[in-house]
Amino acid sequence: MNADETAQRGPDLALGIVLSDLPDGGMLAGHVGEEAVLLARRGAEVFAIGATCTHYGGPLAEGLLVEDTVRCPWHHACFSLRTGEALRAPAFDPVPCWRVQQRDGRIFVHEKLSPPTRRPAPARPASGAVPERIVIIGGGAAGFAAAERLRREGYAGSLTLLSADNAAPYDRPNLSKDYLAGSAPEEWIPLRPEGFYAENGIELRLGTTVATIDPAGRRVVLAGDGGELPFDRLLLATGAEPVRPPIPGADGPQVRTLRSLRDSRALIEAAKTAQSAVLIGAGFIGLEVAASLRARGLAVHVVAPEARPLERVLGPELGDLVRRLHEERGVVFHLGEAVASIDTGRVHLKGGASLEAQLVVLGTGVRPRTELAERAGLAVDHGVLVNEYLETSAPGIFAAGDIARWPDPHSGERIRIEHWVVAERQGQAAALSMLGGERRARFTAAPFFWSRHYDISIDYVGHARQWDAIDVEGDIGARDAVVRYRLRGKTLAVATVARALRSLEAEAAMERSVIGAEAGP
Repeated sequence: MNADETAQRGPDLALGIVLSDLPDGGMLAGHVGEEAVLLARRGAEVFAIGATCTHYGGPLAEGLLVEDTVRCPWHHACFSLRTGEALRAPAFDPVPCWRVQQRDGRIFVHEKLSPPTRRPAPARPASGAVPERIVIIGGGAAGFAAAERLRREGYAGSLTLLSADNAAPYDRPNLSKDYLAGSAPEEWIPLRPEGFYAENGIELRLGTTVATIDPAGRRVVLAGDGGELPFDRLLLATGAEPVRPPIPGADGPQVRTLRSLRDSRALIEAAKTAQSAVLIGAGFIGLEVAASLRARGLAVHVVAPEARPLERVLGPELGDLVRRLHEERGVVFHLGEAVASIDTGRVHLKGGASLEAQLVVLGTGVRPRTELAERAGLAVDHGVLVNEYLETSAPGIFAAGDIARWPDPHSGERIRIEHWVVAERQGQAAALSMLGGERRARFTAAPFFWSRHYDISIDYVGHARQWDAIDVEGDIGARDAVVRYRLRGKTLAVATVARALRSLEAEAAMERSVIGAEAGP
């Protein structure tokens, strides 16, 4: 390693630094040998952990310390300073820890510590036995996160993960972003290596469809001759499916949706020979697909009925920014428009225009897959209704992810959100609730998502279905801003552009407000 590389990676922490150079609440990126290490100080304690987030490789030194944790500035993963454990999605793998010594007013980082062992099996709750059999329906974000967390918590009972998909759980956000654009390799897509499920005693059944749920009989009946599975606890994480609007020709061979890995692969193949594409819908997925197809060199048009893309979620100024970002890369918008019909090679608009389209992608929203819950007699109202522990109207049956409609303590409303990180965190919370006892906890995480458009990422914390004021700090036009969405003086959500730390601070503030409200005056 040359001097320039050492300077870029910070000080050699094995040689030590002066304690006063690391103030209370401060972080410092350095290295031990060839490994990047983060030093963090809390009062008299100093911790040394891996400096790189295990999700997408974000620099933890640019993140936020919250008590004895550090949060990644990129996608808000959270790690324990004491153990390195990934406490909250979207990261699942821990970061390593090193032994720290304080001597003569200096801090020295020594050998790497052994990773912690799996926690012991949960104790028997006062209210009843630990469940012997847990079944999870759905192999997406929530289902995977729940299964992973159950085993990490030491749960040793029977654990079955049923997925209608033919692929093991994968990183769905990448399907419309880097993977579709051609800049993320195939090996990035699985959430865990192939052998993970067998090694951890998770019975993963792919290509499996559930016919019915019997809450009273505590069993899941599989379609065809798949038999049935008994359960003590059940998690519904069936996700959502794309909406196909009633447009003449929308079932044509060149018309596609994007939800699964199979869908993304099919789009990649189609893009190899197509020269032009029309995206119907200007939501997050549609615009991310537009950016990815532009990266592959296709001419891209976006058709949508609204006056601005994403205005309903982000407001007018950020909506205008998103439009400019895409127009600068050659995307052509047809806003305030609707599709009349789709023919082979063309899309006809109701306004009279006709667009060449060898590839058409429907970004017209999704609907929650609630049919199983409805047939089982669970309470359903624009989603499966759950309480603060993510338990449905049937005791012992939980729901998480895109189908769950839960009481959000931040907005004061019952909400349902189709965000990847929310689904993963709900899966983790549902796992603890299914175990019961002292590990059972209310789901109070502030909703978070990110959306990337070329080289600009927009982070969003909270949930604002409506607002009466939007406060802007910074300059949206300069792509450097904090945007707060307020209703009757209360900040419901915060969006940031190029201010990742402020997004983390907003998330932490929302969590503190919930804790303060629970504590009372």
